[in-house]
Amino acid sequence: VKEKVKVAPLVVESPGEVLGINDKAQLAAVEAIYRARRADALLAAGVTLVDPARIDVRGTLAVGRDVQIDVNVIFEGAVRLGDRVRIGPNCVIRNTGIGDDTEVFPNCVLDRATIGPACHIGPFARFRPSSTLAGGVHIGNFVEVKNSVLGEGSKSNHLTYLGDAVIGAKVNVGAGTVTCNYDGVNKSQTHIDDGAFIGSGSMLVAPVREAAVVGRTDENSLVKPAAYLVLRNPGDESEATAAELRQALYVVLTQPLAAAVTPAPPEPPPLTGRVRVLLLEDDLLL
Repeated sequence: VKEKVKVAPLVVESPGEVLGINDKAQLAAVEAIYRARRADALLAAGVTLVDPARIDVRGTLAVGRDVQIDVNVIFEGAVRLGDRVRIGPNCVIRNTGIGDDTEVFPNCVLDRATIGPACHIGPFARFRPSSTLAGGVHIGNFVEVKNSVLGEGSKSNHLTYLGDAVIGAKVNVGAGTVTCNYDGVNKSQTHIDDGAFIGSGSMLVAPVREAAVVGRTDENSLVKPAAYLVLRNPGDESEATAAELRQALYVVLTQPLAAAVTPAPPEPPPLTGRVRVLLLEDDLLL
């Protein structure tokens, strides 16, 4: 003033813009202001936030119409949520795209995944990098997916590891299934055809190609407990449809106990040389 230097005021929209940060407490206070601004922007875009004070956006978040986000959700990197997506509480979503009408149930971790429309994810599901789901896929509780592709309408509802797998459409993967993709040196892929049924407790030791039907005997089967595996014959290049494969398995599984003279497994009929049926007394190890 004495030197008659012109002084002009600096007007800011919020005091938070000019707060000093000298310790961790002040840093936390400024970060809370930033989180509140991100939440306000989402609310203005039409997103339903169950509690705006409990969301953390640590990157870019693109949202469609009628999105709902529950409490304690963390978004990292570039995340895209389609129309009518619902995110349950306590999820971490990182560099992931989620299609329209998909619901992510509580306590899921999604990392660099592409989730199609109308999928159900979790609770307690984990996606490691490079996983892709088509539409209508169900990934249930305690299922881990890593570097895998699942076709439309496929399901893995509980207690399963799918790693380095290429899974077709309308496949059902039973509880306790593991794609054993690592032998200590190399990682190999497991390929599962459209419409396959993978029975509970199956160990698929990669590389496995074109596993078609895996299932266990039911209460009316001739031999219990046992598991049946249907695969294409080695070297047979002809195509066996899912219906043909299921028919071959059905013939083996539906032999009534009353028809048995001795407790020996029935001989599976050949199916025009296109499939073979194996009887395994213990858990599947392919």
